[in-house]
Amino acid sequence: MAIIMQTSSIIFSLILLLTASVTGNAVYAQERIRIATAGGLSIVPVWVMQDKGLLTKRGVTAEIVQIASSPVAIQAMLSGEVEAIVTSAATLVTSRLAGADVTMIMSTTPTFPSVLMAVKSITDVHQLRGKAGGVNRFGSNTDFGLRLVLRKNAIDPDKDVKLIQVGGTAQMVAAISRGLIQFALFNEPFVREAEKLGFKTLIDVPSQKIPFHWNGVLTKESALKARRPVFSRLTLALIEAIYVFKTEKEWTKALIGRYLKVNDAESLERAYNSLKTILPETPSPTPDGVKTLLDDIAVKNPKAAAANPKDFVDMSFVEEVERSGFIKQLYGR
Repeated sequence: MAIIMQTSSIIFSLILLLTASVTGNAVYAQERIRIATAGGLSIVPVWVMQDKGLLTKRGVTAEIVQIASSPVAIQAMLSGEVEAIVTSAATLVTSRLAGADVTMIMSTTPTFPSVLMAVKSITDVHQLRGKAGGVNRFGSNTDFGLRLVLRKNAIDPDKDVKLIQVGGTAQMVAAISRGLIQFALFNEPFVREAEKLGFKTLIDVPSQKIPFHWNGVLTKESALKARRPVFSRLTLALIEAIYVFKTEKEWTKALIGRYLKVNDAESLERAYNSLKTILPETPSPTPDGVKTLLDDIAVKNPKAAAANPKDFVDMSFVEEVERSGFIKQLYGR
């Protein structure tokens, strides 16, 4: 095992050395990778990586595919249509418990970016009982996230409330305006839109700092064995993308506006600030971010109760970057 780890570190160090000294593609044999994303604001680091060419300069051409929901994304990866997906611990846990070959190598959003909002007539979280809440799709990030937040506040999502699939953000806003739902999780920049419709924040979930990998890079363990250098470069590129996000505010806000089709200055400012406080300089996929969900579903799923959170993550990629000094170099430390 020690020999394998040492060899892996040597390979990674060579990749890092080449990355630092060459910005073009001449040194690398050009590689390709298909990555599926499912989500909105929380996948901004992927957009930064693509628009800044941070993976391209490391000799890898990425095709980024936007997929409607996490369940669809994981199926695309397991079927071989894509090699990696950027989605949540919920997708990771449910898939691996079902026997899928899947692991997380980065956690780009290690806690909830969402706030729990409700119509203005609801002033306390316990008043949600008997009301209808919206999720994108059952089994999606918003579904698992909302259920977990409700349970943490002594509300049974299966008995005390009614959850409805409404689709994407536009459909969520429409469901609110038509009175079909009375509460939901919202991310910036759409929190402001919900406020305009009379919704208000009941729980500022990010402030609770609940360990939960809202978004991270998932792939198959077999893919890591076959193409480890490519995933090492992807790790480097996304870590640099987070740095760009944190240090190039106006450029990043313009990027968010373009991808999310938002042009309201206040909404963009709020979106940027909300994600900046969450994005980690060192995006390690810690077992704690998996344990939160395993503990939550263990009552109904014996496999979750018996599972070891460490088995769901591969921290070696981020650890190698950290040991190399690349992150300290980026931030001038």
